[in-house]
Amino acid sequence: MTVVEFRDGWELVVGLEVHVELATNTKMWCGCSTVFGGDPNTNVCPVCTGQPGALPVVNDQAVRDAALLGMALNGEVEEHCWFHRKNYFYPDMAKNYQISQYDVPLIHDGYLDVEVELEDGTLDTRRVGIERLHMEEDTGKSLHVGDTGRLHGADRSLIDYNRCGIPLLEVVSHPDIRDAETAQGYLRELQAIVRATGVSDARMDQGSIRCDANVSVRRIGDDLGTRTEIKNLNSVRSLGRAIVYEADRQIAVLEDGGTIRMETRHWDESKGVTETLRVKESVTDYRYFPDPDLVGVVSPPEWVEEIRALMPELPAAIRARLSEAGVPMAQAITLVSGELMPWFDEAVAAGADAQAVANWLTGDVAGQLSTEGLTLEDSGLTGTHLAELIALVDDGTLSTKLAKEVLAGVIEERGAKGPAAVAEDRGLQQVSDEGELRAIVEQVVATNAATVEDIRAGNNKAIGALVGQVMKATKGQADPRKTNELLREVIG
Repeated sequence: MTVVEFRDGWELVVGLEVHVELATNTKMWCGCSTVFGGDPNTNVCPVCTGQPGALPVVNDQAVRDAALLGMALNGEVEEHCWFHRKNYFYPDMAKNYQISQYDVPLIHDGYLDVEVELEDGTLDTRRVGIERLHMEEDTGKSLHVGDTGRLHGADRSLIDYNRCGIPLLEVVSHPDIRDAETAQGYLRELQAIVRATGVSDARMDQGSIRCDANVSVRRIGDDLGTRTEIKNLNSVRSLGRAIVYEADRQIAVLEDGGTIRMETRHWDESKGVTETLRVKESVTDYRYFPDPDLVGVVSPPEWVEEIRALMPELPAAIRARLSEAGVPMAQAITLVSGELMPWFDEAVAAGADAQAVANWLTGDVAGQLSTEGLTLEDSGLTGTHLAELIALVDDGTLSTKLAKEVLAGVIEERGAKGPAAVAEDRGLQQVSDEGELRAIVEQVVATNAATVEDIRAGNNKAIGALVGQVMKATKGQADPRKTNELLREVIG
């Protein structure tokens, strides 16, 4: 592996553990709902709250989803694997153990290729190995009541067990990452693949994808240093900031003659620092043993191929397709990561130019949705609407300015009316009739004699003032190209 210097002879070494909540209808071991946002402790039962005598049953869809994601990450499916009990006490796990996988995970030996932009603007592809992807269950959620919102300084703590038992996948990378940019690129790409496969919405704001970073530093050429784990990073930005801070902190400790202890740390976003949570447990502390209530998972080759046949087009392939269509890489990344491809493909299928569609989706559409606080799906805007809007601009019915107003109107109507109907209802069609426009141009020329003489004297830029007068007279609906042509013709 190429050596990347982080600071003055120090090398950064990072491995990521990414937890993905699956979008199954029911939990991993029971029939309770997985819907997000329910009242506390309403989606629970004796199984997910660990009541005596309650027995778990494996969610078949969760296993299928895990296998699909594992294959999308170039992993190998283990033909025989099983579940273990990972024993620890914490209030958000009512059983006092978590059902997980230990020595034999469902998926092993995968990888993810990450594209990182270099300082000169070129892209460098870096491969990050994936050690394993294993199935387990999520924990409940603790709410610490007090000024800090954290356990330290809280007046009391409340537990919501709705999340307890939701199917969870843990994707564990090898310590192949040498800079924060690669770590961020890895998380973005993994998030995009998760969404492409449909196994989760991968929303970091709702905790359906969460990231832990194992960070260590070493002098270039030395053995691996002692690592610390930064828990529950909830954004790509936070991941990058936390890695850089923690690496700098460790280097400062080591250069001052201190030692790094293996511990779990919390990232405080507001302060921009990591803080000790607890001393890191070793694997023996968890006292793993096979769960006696669950049978093993068998994945015969024909079943694996059945799942592989469900594989959708993955983000890297989509970006390559967009590049071939002339879409710049920056826009391609936005289209894929922003889940905009269904609208893009529908618009292109309806006859719109790929580059024009990309421009609208990543520019004005994204801006309008941000202003309205809407998702594209909730806006009612379709790819067909977008193709119709682009066609109205291309044939001169709408100027770009008017098209933006029409776009806002379509979204305001939540897609009940298309662009042509909105333009007609609101009188937004461009004035392009030559006779009508010529009369307005002649009037503007007649009432702006000084400007006209300035133009005839060679100041071509002054024609912009006359264009503005025509636009004002037509309430912005004049065809700019035809307006320029007619002004030059009338002025002579």
